[in-house]
Amino acid sequence: SPAIPAVPTCHTRQLVIKMYVVAIITGQVRLWKKAFANPEDALRHGGLQYCRTDRDVECCLRAHRHDVETIYPFLFLGLVYSFLDPDPFVAWMHFLIVLLGHMVHTVAYLRKLRAPIHSVSYTLAQLPCVSMALQILWEAARHL
Repeated sequence: SPAIPAVPTCHTRQLVIKMYVVAIITGQVRLWKKAFANPEDALRHGGLQYCRTDRDVECCLRAHRHDVETIYPFLFLGLVYSFLDPDPFVAWMHFLIVLLGHMVHTVAYLRKLRAPIHSVSYTLAQLPCVSMALQILWEAARHL
């Protein structure tokens, strides 16, 4: 299927890289804010008083948790969807919309943009996933 190369090469690679970047940003914010999750790290960086939570670190953690909760299911759905032999342009648009929604969502979290941006970008990224899931279910039901 011509859509299969769109899954690993077009947008999913950028999503996985983005997850790693958010993890790195989280670590850097922890160092910058001196807010460590465990006493061992706090002792290494100045003392137990730095074993604490921080609003900015929590923001990064929420962005990363959102990625883990939504990107992995998308990777699975996108792979299965690609085997259904979809129209390559439609498949490409599904993947692009998910990528853009996740990018905007991450920027909105890390830059603390107004709240509607979070929910709109989340919804935008989930619409293609719902579409792919429904198409997968439809194909599975057709073959019963």
